[in-house]
Amino acid sequence: MVTVVVLFNIILSLILFYVAWQVCQLTHKLGIIADRLNSYEHATYVVLSTAPAKIYTGQQQIYNLRQKNQNLKLQIQQVRQILNLLLLGRKIWQRYL
Repeated sequence: MVTVVVLFNIILSLILFYVAWQVCQLTHKLGIIADRLNSYEHATYVVLSTAPAKIYTGQQQIYNLRQKNQNLKLQIQQVRQILNLLLLGRKIWQRYL
């Protein structure tokens, strides 16, 4: 009877030792995963922390380009009007010659 109890205790001890070993390895793996997640979070923060300023700068540049585009459209319209006047003047000049 004592032998059975001792064997049972040894088997139980080995099983619990195996479980403890697995828990220790799992703890180590979880630590590695946590470190990676922290580094990913830091890298994401570094990238995204500058995002608002870059978005604002991009918006300002788009606004400036739209203003320049509007000015260029106005200048193109004026050049077309001048060319049309020149063509009209040429037609009138050719009629009288």
